[in-house]
Amino acid sequence: MSISAIHDTISMAKSHEKKTGHLAKLLDRQLNNGFHLSIKLPEINKIGSLITFIIAYIEHAPIFLSAARDITQQAGISEHTDKIFTVAENFFLKPPEIVSGHVGLDELMDEAYLVHRLIEEVNDRFMMHADIPLVPMNMTKSNIVIHSLIGEPFANELDEAIEFTVQQTLINPQVYDSNAFKAYADRHKNNQWEEELTYWPCLMDDLPIHLQFMN
Repeated sequence: MSISAIHDTISMAKSHEKKTGHLAKLLDRQLNNGFHLSIKLPEINKIGSLITFIIAYIEHAPIFLSAARDITQQAGISEHTDKIFTVAENFFLKPPEIVSGHVGLDELMDEAYLVHRLIEEVNDRFMMHADIPLVPMNMTKSNIVIHSLIGEPFANELDEAIEFTVQQTLINPQVYDSNAFKAYADRHKNNQWEEELTYWPCLMDDLPIHLQFMN
C-alpha cells in the first residue's frame, strides 16, 4: 500500500509539472546562472534531458524499496531492516519539514535524494560490519548529479538530515551475528546477487542516465 501511494504521489507531481513547468523554470534559471555541475549536457533540449533524468531518479526510489523489502523478507532478516525501509517510504508519504516550501517534482527530487542517500549510508555501515551491503545498489553518480541540481547549501542540509536519521535508526549490531544474516551474507558473497539482479534489474549499477560526466 505504501509503495502504491508513493507511485500515486509521483504521478500527481508529473501532472503538476506538465501543467505548470515549475521544475523546468527552476532548472532554466539555474542554467542561466551557471550550473555547479560536473556533467556535460546535450546541446539540444538540455532542460528536457535533465527533467527526464530527475523523473527516472524519483521513480527508481519506490521500485528499489520494493526490491529491498522483497530481498530481506526472503532472507528472513526483515524484522531487523523494515524500520529502515519504513523511514525511507515516509520521506515521500510524510515529508520532513526540511523540504517544506518545495512543490511537485522539485519536492520529490529532494525526497528521492533522501531515500537514495539513506540506503547508501546504511549500505556503508553494513559493509563496515559484514563486508557486504544490505542490498546491492550503486547510485553514487546519480546522487552526485542530484546533489548538484538541488544546490548548496540545501543539499548539504539534506545530507546532515540523513546522518541524523541513520543514527536514529541504527540496526541492532546483534543482527550481524544472527544465523539468518550470516547465511544472507555468505550466500551473496558467493553468488554476487546474481539471482536478485536478474529478477530486479533496478538494482544494477547506476541509472541509465544520458548525461556525460566531464573530465
